[in-house]
This record gives sequence, structure tokens and C-alpha cells, in this order.
Amino acid sequence: MSSLPPQTSASNDEELKDISTQAAPVLEEPKDIPTETPVLPASNPEMDLELGHKPEVDELNDVSVDLAAANTADPPPPPPPEVDDSDPYGDESGADIKFKTMSWQQTAFVMIAETVSLGILSLPSTLKAVGLVPGVILMLGLGIIATYTGWVLGQFKLKNPSVHTFAEAGGIVGGKFMYEVCAIGQVLFLVFVMAAHILSFSIMMNVLTNHATCTIVFTIMGMLISLIFSLPRTMGSLSNMSYLSSGSVVAAVFVCMIGVGVRREGTEPNIFHAGIALYEGFGAVTNIIFAYAGHVAFFTLFSEMKRPQDFHKALLTLQISDTLLYTVTAIVIYYYTGDKVMSPALGSTSLLLAKIAYGFAIPTIVIAGIINGHVAVKYIFLRIYDVEMMSSKSAKAKWSWFWVCSALWVIAWVIASAIPVFNHLLGLVSALFLSWFTYGISGWFWLHMNKGRWFISKWQTFLFCCNVAILPMGCTIMALGLYSSGMNMSLESSKACFSCADNSLPELH
Repeated sequence: MSSLPPQTSASNDEELKDISTQAAPVLEEPKDIPTETPVLPASNPEMDLELGHKPEVDELNDVSVDLAAANTADPPPPPPPEVDDSDPYGDESGADIKFKTMSWQQTAFVMIAETVSLGILSLPSTLKAVGLVPGVILMLGLGIIATYTGWVLGQFKLKNPSVHTFAEAGGIVGGKFMYEVCAIGQVLFLVFVMAAHILSFSIMMNVLTNHATCTIVFTIMGMLISLIFSLPRTMGSLSNMSYLSSGSVVAAVFVCMIGVGVRREGTEPNIFHAGIALYEGFGAVTNIIFAYAGHVAFFTLFSEMKRPQDFHKALLTLQISDTLLYTVTAIVIYYYTGDKVMSPALGSTSLLLAKIAYGFAIPTIVIAGIINGHVAVKYIFLRIYDVEMMSSKSAKAKWSWFWVCSALWVIAWVIASAIPVFNHLLGLVSALFLSWFTYGISGWFWLHMNKGRWFISKWQTFLFCCNVAILPMGCTIMALGLYSSGMNMSLESSKACFSCADNSLPELH
């Protein structure tokens, strides 16, 4: 019995040795496990799916939670709207009244109707004041500059779609203060133009009826007619009337030219006219400046085009038409009348032809005033209400538009009837504001649009010089215009307010 333990021990050692040698390969397998498992839970689950790995449900849940958290943490920015939010009328797809409806041809005729009116018949007196050659040079030169400044306004509108009037444009370049200055200036100017057309209507009626009744009755009649035709809220509704207006002013001008040509009672025209006083000469030049006074409405008109990018077509149509018409009319009438030319030139023809001309001019006297009034009313309306109200057919919208129209036309009627020396006061307002709307301020707009790019090329440097020169040009027109208007007002005898007297041309009676 005593020998058993050693044998058992030896045999046990051998068995343990065999077991260890047999287990050795088994113990080495775990060393290769990390190299045979290419994907761990911390790897990219999306890549696992691409490689054919099938993750467990918990892994997929973790992935979905991670992706959801990433999406909610940093949402992508919304896509830009198809319609520019800064557009004054925005998306009109669901609007009751649509404003962006005019083609460039319609816009051109509205611009002609708004710019060219009976003021054209005051231009022959400009040639009398400064002479034939200087007068023609002034008409062509100021016309070319007005074309360029109108082009700048159109470019400014394209770069700033929110601009609807000169007030918004002034606010962009000069802040809140400039916004209010331009707003007051444009409304004052437009209301005075409305008053001028009421006054022209009363003069026309006195000529046609041989002063059949009190002049105040005629001014009230003109105010009411203008108010009724101002009730439509879109410029597109005025486009058909603009065709009639453009044709009527051309017909009236041709009748006047025929009349002075038949009479031939004038003297030889002066090629140059020296010795004229400064206030008289610049007062005559103001007539030319006023003839290119349509710029104040350009932003509103461009806003209602189907394609504002076509503004240059409408602008060139206007400027070529009015420059040629102004120049030809002034030369022909002054050639046949000489220093006997009257202002307006209808005073240089016979009473019968004057009546015929005024009869043809009825549409342009009314419609040109309506277009200017429409711009003023629309600005006041949008200042009080929003675009949704403007586009609405609700009773509130209709009555609100009616009361704004009524208020402005009543104010215009009061101005036309109550203020003595009206023509010179209109010249005063034109000197204050028109010198900037048509000329000076466009140079500022160009400098603002091209800031940082003034000298990038020779052409750009040339435009920089031109626009810098336009700014003092506006200052000069304003200063000399104020001086001229002040001198003329001081020399003019006072007239009665709200008078029933005949205010038509005394030369026709």
C-alpha cells in the first residue's frame, strides 16, 4: 500500500502533461479573435450595412436615435422662396387684385401720358427767352441727362426690389431722415401737379365755353372727374387711358402748329438772345426741366411691370418720344411766331383753333393728372395699410382707397383755387424737389450701388465722374430755381382766391 502514492503521482503528472499539450492549441485561439472580428459596436453601422454586416436590433435602434438627434440638432436652412419677399407686392398668385400686370409697351405709354402733357406748349417761350440754338441745346442735353438718370433709377430698382417710391429709395441710401424727406417731397410735388391739372381743366373749360359759368364750378368739375377715374387701384387699369392721352396731346400740338403756321404773324426768331435777366432766363429753363418731370413715378411704374428687367425698353421709348416731340414742337412754333409767342403757345393761334386744340387735349389734361395722383394715393395708402389690404376686394379696402383719393384731390383743388400766383408757386416746389427727383439724387444712387467699384475700369471711372457731377447739378437747379421763382413771385401782382373770374388766356378774347 505504501508504494501506491508515488505511482499515482507519476501517472498524474504524465496525464497533466498530456492534458496541457492537448489544451495548448485551444488556449491560443482567443488570441486570434480580435483580428477575425472586423466590426465592433463602436464602428460605423451604415458602413456595416454596405459591407453586408447585419447589425443587431439594438444597434439599429442606436443608429436611428443618433440620426434623429443629428437631424433635430442642426436642421438645414429652408430653401429660398420663388418670389422675392422684398418685392412690394410679393406673390400675387392668391391675390384678389394683381398689380404686376403691365408689359413694357403698356408701361411706356403710361410713362408718356404721365410726362408729356400741355406743358409742352410752354417750351416755345423758352426759345424766346434764351434763343433758338441755346434752347435746342438745352432741350437735347437735359433730355439725354434725364434718360441716363432714369436708367440709374431702373438699375437701382432691380438691385433693391423693395423700392416702390422715392421714399424707399431715399431710405436705403440715407436712412430714416432721407426716407421722410423724399416722402414729403414726392407727395408735395405730386399734389401740386394734381392741382396744376385741375387748373388746366378750368382754363380749358373757360376757353371751350367762353367762360359760361364761374371758374370755381369748372375746378370742382375737374376735381370730381379726376377722383372718379382715380378709383382703380392698378396702373394696368390706366394703361388703356394712357393710349388716348398720348394721342390727344400729339393731336393738340399738331393743331397748334398748324394754327401758328397759317397765321404767320410772328417776327423772325432769334438765334441767340443776349441781355436777358438771370431769373427770366432760368425761369424759362425751368419749363424744360419740368417737361422731363416723370421720374418721380418711375419706381411705382417699374414695380407693376410683369418683368421689371424690361424697364429700359419703356424708358427709351419715353425719352426718345418726348425729346423729339418737345424739340420739333418748340422749333416749329417759335419759327412761325418769333418773339410774339405766348405761353402756353395756344395764345399764339386763333380762338377757333385754340378751342379745337383744347378739345383734343381733354384726355391728356385729365389722365396725366390722374396718373400723378395715382402714385401719390398709392404711397399714402401703403404707408397706412399693408399690401394685403391693397390687394383685397373687401369693402374696407375699397372705402379706404376712396377716402385717401378724396382727401388728396380735395387738397389739390384747394391749392389750385386758393393760392395766388399759382404757376410761380409750382415753379418753387419744382425747384425744391424736381431738381433732385429727375437729376441730382440719381447720382447718389449710382454711388451707393457701385460702392467699392468706382474705379475698376476706365468706363466705370468715367461713370463715376458723371454721377459726381450730377449731384452739384441738382444743387444748382434748386438754387437758381428758388431764386427765379422768388423774383417772379415778388414781381407778380396778387390775384383773388377762389375767384369766379375767367382764368383763360386773355389773348384769345
